[in-house]
Amino acid sequence: MIAASSPLRHRSFRRLFAAQILSLVGIGVMTVSLSLDAFATGGIQAGGLLLGGILALKMVAYVLVAPLAEVLLARLPRRPTLVGIDLLRLGLVAAMGFAVAPWQIMVLAFVFFAVSSGFTPLFQSVLPDLLPDEAVYARALALSRLAYTVESLLSPILAAAALRLVTADQLYFLASACLAGSALTLLATRFPEGMVPRKAPFLRRLSRGLRIYALTPRLRGLFLMNLALSLALAWVLVNTVVFAGARLGEAELYYTRLMACYGGGAALGALSVPRLLAGVSERGVMALGLAVFAALGLTLPLLPTGQLLPLGLLWAGFGAASSLVLTPGGLVLARSAARADRPAVFAAQFSLSHAGWLLAYPLAGALGAWLAPEPALALLCLLSLGVTALALRVWPAEDPLVRPHAHPDLPADHPHLRAHPAGAGRQHEHDFHIDDLHPHWPQTA
Repeated sequence: MIAASSPLRHRSFRRLFAAQILSLVGIGVMTVSLSLDAFATGGIQAGGLLLGGILALKMVAYVLVAPLAEVLLARLPRRPTLVGIDLLRLGLVAAMGFAVAPWQIMVLAFVFFAVSSGFTPLFQSVLPDLLPDEAVYARALALSRLAYTVESLLSPILAAAALRLVTADQLYFLASACLAGSALTLLATRFPEGMVPRKAPFLRRLSRGLRIYALTPRLRGLFLMNLALSLALAWVLVNTVVFAGARLGEAELYYTRLMACYGGGAALGALSVPRLLAGVSERGVMALGLAVFAALGLTLPLLPTGQLLPLGLLWAGFGAASSLVLTPGGLVLARSAARADRPAVFAAQFSLSHAGWLLAYPLAGALGAWLAPEPALALLCLLSLGVTALALRVWPAEDPLVRPHAHPDLPADHPHLRAHPAGAGRQHEHDFHIDDLHPHWPQTA
C-alpha cells in the first residue's frame, strides 16, 4: 500500500518517473559505450584523458545551451516538447552505432548533449506544478534523484549483460530503445498546465534565472557544494574504467561491476535523504555527503590492491555520499524562486552545476594520466573539502524562508501590500524570493 504522502499515488508522477528512468538508463548505456570506446582508443595512459575530453564537451553543451533552451522552449507545450527531444536523441544515439571514426562519435555526442540540455530543466519544472504539497514534492525529489541512481545501477548491469551478445558499439542501439520507451511513456502522461511565460525582452528572460541565482545566498552556496562534489566525483566517472583496467586487469568486466556498486550505494543514499531532512537542513545533509565522500576517497590507498569486494564497498560509499549532496538540491531550488520563475532557475542550476563539471572532468582526466589513480583521487578530494568550506561560509546556517523587509516605493494600495499587509515603515514578511518586486536580498533576517 502506498502512503498518502507518497508522490507515487499520482498516476502522472508514476509515468513521469518511469520515463525519467528509461531516459537516464538510455543515456547511461550510451555513456558506458563511450567509456569503453575511449579506453579501447587511448588505453591505460590516455583513456581517462580522452573520456574526460568527451565529457567536457558534454558540459560545454550543457553550460552554453541550457539557459538559451529554457527561454526558447518556455512558450512550447511541455509534453510534446519533451517527446520531441527524446525522439531526436534517439536518432542521434542510433547514428553513433554506425560511426566509424572517433571524431564522428564526438560530434554526434556533442549534438546529443546540446539537445539534452533542454530536457532536464523542462522536466524538473513540471514536478512543483504537479505536486504543490512541499512534503510530497520533497519525496518526489528523492525519487527523482533515485532515478539517477537507478540509472547508475542498471546501466552497467544492462551493458554487461548485453556485451555477452553484442559489441560495445552495438550498445548504442540498446540506448536508443530506452529513449524510445521514454518517449512513449511521456505520450501517455497527463501534464499539469504550465505557467504563462513572461513577456519580457529575450535577453532579460535569458538572464533571469542566472540573476536570481546570483542574488540568493543559499543558491550561491548550492553552486559551490555542487562544484565541490564534481571535483571528487569526476574521478569516479572518468577514471573508474582506467582503474579497472590498471588495477583489476580487465576494464570491460570490472568497470561495469564497480559502477553497479556505485549505483547501488547511490540508491540507498537517495532513499535515506527524506529521513535525514526531517531533522537536518539541506545545507547540513549536503555538507555531510561531501565530508563522507572526501574521507572515503582518502582511504583508497589503504585498500588491498586488486580485490573487488573492498573496492566495491568503497564505490558504493561514493554513490551514497553523492546522493546526499545531489538529492536536496531540487528542494533548495523550489524554495528559492517563485513558481513562475522556477523553470528559469532550474535552467540556471543545470547550466551552472555543469560549469563545475566542465572544470572537473578534464582535471580528473589529466591528473589520472599524470599521476597514479590513488594520489589523483586524494588531491581532488582535498580540493573538494576546500570548496566545501567556502560553500559553508557563503550559505548561512540560519537561513529562514520568511524574511522581514519593506517596500517604501510602493503605493499603499499596491496588490502586493494588500496581499501581505505592512506594519510600521511598510515593513512586512513572507517567503522571500528575488523577483521584480524584490530585486535585492535583505540584509537582516
